[in-house]
Amino acid sequence: MAGVTAPRPGIAERLSEMIRLPTVSAELEERGTAPFEAFVGLIAEQYPLVHEKLALERHTAFGLLFHWKGAAPGDPLVLMAHYDVVPVDESDDWTHPPFAGVIADDIVYGRGALDDKGPLIVVLEAVENLLSSGFTPARDVYLSFGGNEETFGDAAREIARVFRERGITPWLVVDEGGAVVDAPLPFVPGRAAMIGVGEKGVMTLRLSARGDGGHASAPPALTAVRRIARAVDRLGPRTFRARPSKAVGRMLAQLAAQTPGPVRHLLRLLGAVPPLTGGLFAALGGEPAALVRTTVAATMQSGGTAANVLPSAASAIVNLRIALGETTQQTVMRVRRRIADPDVTVTVIEASEPSPESPTDNVQFALIAEALAVSHPGVAPVPYVMMAATDSRHFHRFSPAVYRFAPLDMSNAQRASIHGVDENVEIAALVRGERFHRALIESIPPHSPEPESL
Repeated sequence: MAGVTAPRPGIAERLSEMIRLPTVSAELEERGTAPFEAFVGLIAEQYPLVHEKLALERHTAFGLLFHWKGAAPGDPLVLMAHYDVVPVDESDDWTHPPFAGVIADDIVYGRGALDDKGPLIVVLEAVENLLSSGFTPARDVYLSFGGNEETFGDAAREIARVFRERGITPWLVVDEGGAVVDAPLPFVPGRAAMIGVGEKGVMTLRLSARGDGGHASAPPALTAVRRIARAVDRLGPRTFRARPSKAVGRMLAQLAAQTPGPVRHLLRLLGAVPPLTGGLFAALGGEPAALVRTTVAATMQSGGTAANVLPSAASAIVNLRIALGETTQQTVMRVRRRIADPDVTVTVIEASEPSPESPTDNVQFALIAEALAVSHPGVAPVPYVMMAATDSRHFHRFSPAVYRFAPLDMSNAQRASIHGVDENVEIAALVRGERFHRALIESIPPHSPEPESL
């Protein structure tokens, strides 16, 4: 193995350049594809060795797949990220313009700093630095970058399909997801690296109803709008019962092992009694509740053309995140039962099943823990359930070891800024993130025909 040179400076400036390109996948009609093509050109300039030494394939208009050939054949490591970002509400009050890429007080500000250009850049930085030292990984490494993750696009799906078509089963997949956080649960102190071992399914439903139109001065008892409003109201937080998955039990066990004092006993008790966990987490609401049950949220409503006219049709869009262990079919049936109104039509717009759960007693998870010990000494890896959707779900249908972890330090305020206001990342966090991926790639073992469990 060649000696690894020191990481090159300028990571903050390179991320700033990335942020300045408004790769907003939900605004393709307004912005066109120019920002996305500019991003592809930018990383070619920023990472010359990556583009010289790795083979690049384009899949769909937005999928980038880099192949780094290893020293010997074997199932590969796949590092994933996406370079598209969500829109910005122009009425929000940002400290710095969201697409200016301002660097101030050792922090990089802007849309995409955490989701997901920050996690993407630390992958590219690690590979570029290793290439500059003449390093060759023990087995193949792929970098899979998508440009339409935020709109549930087909770039990553197509890349995963190509893997299956070619008979390639990744040995390890790492995508965005958890991070290094403080107080991983409201009652648990300390820092933890939250590693998503599975992710919830996603479903979007349209609720629609028709009624008699007419003048608003003499409304019937149940208008189309009121019928939809009643249906949405019936889909409250208790629509789905709490049922903690195995991943939640593993999370509690790991947190108990590293937590001192009385809280340790509470965590052990919760881990041993899943119904108690479900009840407590559901009562806490927010992220804890989302860990243990399917969530449902009305996100859009429509109907009507004027303030004094009764609309003949009304509708609402409902977004659900389906808990591990449940199915999309069960979810739709539950929604229909809760609405209990045959005049409300429930239409599935899109649906994706929850992923399987990846193990934590294998070589792959241990490798992540070893890399974490290099980049974030003293921070333990903790398995959990990823509540949002990632591109890695397309690989998890056929690859057994898929983990969702962005190796960046994120405070509660920073996590809240994802898809929100004042998204930002500390430069020191980027440096540690690069160190994590460099250690991970350096430590990949050669292919072994023997089972790789611990």
